[in-house]
Amino acid sequence: MHTSIISASLQGIEAVNIEVEVDVSSGLPGMTIVGLADHAIRESRDRIRAAIKNAGYSFPNRRITVNLAPADLKKEGTTLDLPIATGILTTALAATADQANLTSWLQNYLFIGELSLDGSIKPVRGCLSIALMAKKHGYRGIILPRKNTAEAAAIDDLEIIGIENIQEVMQLITGKLVIQPCEHQPVRPKIKTVDTIDFAEVRGQQHAKRALEIAATGGHNLLFIGPPGAGKSMLAKRLRTILPPLTFDEAIETTIIHSVAGTVPDGDGIMYERPFRHPHHTISDAALVGGGNPPRPGEISLAHHGVLFLDELPEFRKNVIEMLRQPLEDQHIIIARAKGSASFPTTFILVAAMNPCPCGHYGDEQHECTCTMTQIQRYRAKISGPLLDRIDLHVEVPAVSAEELLTPKADEERSAVIRERVTAARHLQEKRFADQPIYQNGAMGEAHIRKFCRLDDRGKKLVEQAINKLGLSARAYSRILKVARTIADLAGCKDIQVNHLAEAIQYRSLDRRMAP
Repeated sequence: MHTSIISASLQGIEAVNIEVEVDVSSGLPGMTIVGLADHAIRESRDRIRAAIKNAGYSFPNRRITVNLAPADLKKEGTTLDLPIATGILTTALAATADQANLTSWLQNYLFIGELSLDGSIKPVRGCLSIALMAKKHGYRGIILPRKNTAEAAAIDDLEIIGIENIQEVMQLITGKLVIQPCEHQPVRPKIKTVDTIDFAEVRGQQHAKRALEIAATGGHNLLFIGPPGAGKSMLAKRLRTILPPLTFDEAIETTIIHSVAGTVPDGDGIMYERPFRHPHHTISDAALVGGGNPPRPGEISLAHHGVLFLDELPEFRKNVIEMLRQPLEDQHIIIARAKGSASFPTTFILVAAMNPCPCGHYGDEQHECTCTMTQIQRYRAKISGPLLDRIDLHVEVPAVSAEELLTPKADEERSAVIRERVTAARHLQEKRFADQPIYQNGAMGEAHIRKFCRLDDRGKKLVEQAINKLGLSARAYSRILKVARTIADLAGCKDIQVNHLAEAIQYRSLDRRMAP
């Protein structure tokens, strides 16, 4: 007896269609799974046997062969537990069940879920990717763990049926039980109404706040340089509070990555807030950029459409931070392995922070620096020139004076006020790039810069002076034009003016003073 059930497996962040073929025949009792299954799938044999018995069904004392097609595609994970178990049980019902009804379920619905030993269904990763794939291929719906329904229900025109255990599945497909599909949950991106952090809490540091506003508007990468206790981390953590809410497409893309990684917060079907990732400097290269076999998204992909904050940047291993160069430039990364590759998006705002020297007090008027020039040079050399060129804004953050700490201003701008300006400027960029594959100034290539960042004679003269005096690289020059374009957008100006360029140039502090 032969049964075929439709399921899915993950390849990177994409879902692929898998046909689970189950054959029960005469022969020596046992179960064989073929079709490039990984360890988790091969181990499912004992898990499925126990689940079927503990759910009150008889496990066939016959030869069982499970084929996962296409046979040349590597399959991984536990999403195939439920379809394999359903296929085994369905073969026993073939002679008594309503064939038309049974065939309709098996051919028009995807089955995914991990089995527990008692027959209950555990949630799995990547349900949103699988739901998108099911809709694309024209399936009627998905039968999946009930805890995953909120995530999959974000996709319309698809029946999402949540189940608790294998008994419910068998009763459903044999017509003994009716389970209503859960209602479609449209994605309505929003900003948290109650936030524990706000820009108004930051004393002073107007220059750094302005830089963060520019970074949020144009999607520019930013580096803070300042002594310990100056507020670099405090500022970086508040960048997310001035970013506009996620759009529908951004929310879906963000949730797909976190669903595949298993990091969607409990109770949230869709991620409505922009991610803020803050890895420790001991992180490995695979954990930062992604890796493993099969490849998994790293921190730079988990920060997609959000913020990646690297505190104490020189403390990261050099080979780790140098891996950021290509993802920052291309906004995606391809993890290649012998048996295949996976592409992960990396559109994030990088905010990094570092001290000016090993002791942290070089240039600090209140504390004496104890570092030698050689130590300072060696410390700064940990950050390569090519990486610094990919960071648009270099911002010095001085220590806050006692007067600023003890005399807070009543008119400090709140995050909501800054966010309104950022959102308005982003709308200008959306109109500008309506027919382009980008939507932020920070992602402009050379062709976009030539088209949208034209300078008048005064502007060209100022940039020429800056290049000659500061020794800027071609990439640094492009960064200045991108930042100037964003500053002009914040000011509501159609053209880049000299004052916009002058402000953009001052954000290249490490180009001005790489050597102490």
